[in-house]
Amino acid sequence: MSRSDILAVDAMGGDHAPESIISGLDIAALRHPQAKFLIFGDEARVAPLIAATRRLKNNCEFRHAGETISGDMKPTVALRLRDSSLRRAIDSVLSGEAAGVISAGNTGALLALSKIVLKTLKGIDRPAMAAIAPSARGDVVMLDLGLNVVYDARNLVEFALMGEQFARIVLGQPAPTIGLLNIGSEEGKGDETLRNAAAMLRDSPIAKQFQGFIEGHDIAAGTVHVVVTDGFTGNVALKTGEGALKFVGGLIREVFVAGPFAKIGYLFARGSLRRLKKTLDPRRYNGAVLLGLNGVVVKSHGGTDAMGFAHAVDVALDMTGNDFNSRIAEGLAAMDRALLSAETATDPNV
Repeated sequence: MSRSDILAVDAMGGDHAPESIISGLDIAALRHPQAKFLIFGDEARVAPLIAATRRLKNNCEFRHAGETISGDMKPTVALRLRDSSLRRAIDSVLSGEAAGVISAGNTGALLALSKIVLKTLKGIDRPAMAAIAPSARGDVVMLDLGLNVVYDARNLVEFALMGEQFARIVLGQPAPTIGLLNIGSEEGKGDETLRNAAAMLRDSPIAKQFQGFIEGHDIAAGTVHVVVTDGFTGNVALKTGEGALKFVGGLIREVFVAGPFAKIGYLFARGSLRRLKKTLDPRRYNGAVLLGLNGVVVKSHGGTDAMGFAHAVDVALDMTGNDFNSRIAEGLAAMDRALLSAETATDPNV
């Protein structure tokens, strides 16, 4: 077993922890028999659940943690809890015991602890949160989704590079296309930061994949594989999309219970509706990744069930198994060389 197959798990984070976490890991153990899970949590609550599993009990090591970080705990308070299940799980990545960590718990605490304990990769100014979303042409990657409301052009370029590698690994795209989210697709649109970021990307090693500016409707249309934006805009776009999916799903349910003929119509359409439900199932897209840290950090939705948590584990193991951080380091070095060459070519004093 290589280190890339070892994942640290916070068993106490999430609305339905630890039950949904352990059940999700049992599903993941079937999908990934080579993986090993270091599970941190309250022994009295977690150990009996592990013992009752079919597969997980043979693929894990449990470690008692005496403290739990609640969902409403402030990050400043969480930082002081040295024996929390979340802190202990992150510490195991720092020590090299595990290649990544996954938690369905407090997002602010996860971010704060990860940044302080693991720190950012060399060359990365700010980490970004990336996740997968559905579109008319298949899954797309979006980042940043809430970590950075203050940013500059270089940050957006770093997000694009990390998103490009993420799409290669998780979506299996050999040359994913990239777009900068803007208020219009024309070159003159947006503020100076966006225009500078676009110029830098056109001089970068991923210039051929950069499609320029895209608009909000391009996300659902699947115009590009990687949607790059700042954390404020990305979070609003994500939550708007989630709300729209719930709204449409509710309308569809109302339509097919409106009367006897509607119910008959459901009998003819149920095969297609099942496929639609599977495509739009939010559990399929569970598992946001904090990119740019010295270790893989995955945030599961706090309210997910066992199947959703298992999907987040899939994402985490994809990242650790494909040596994501080394690929980012190589990409950053190539990016800096290309940008320096472009600056030199346009500088009349050189």
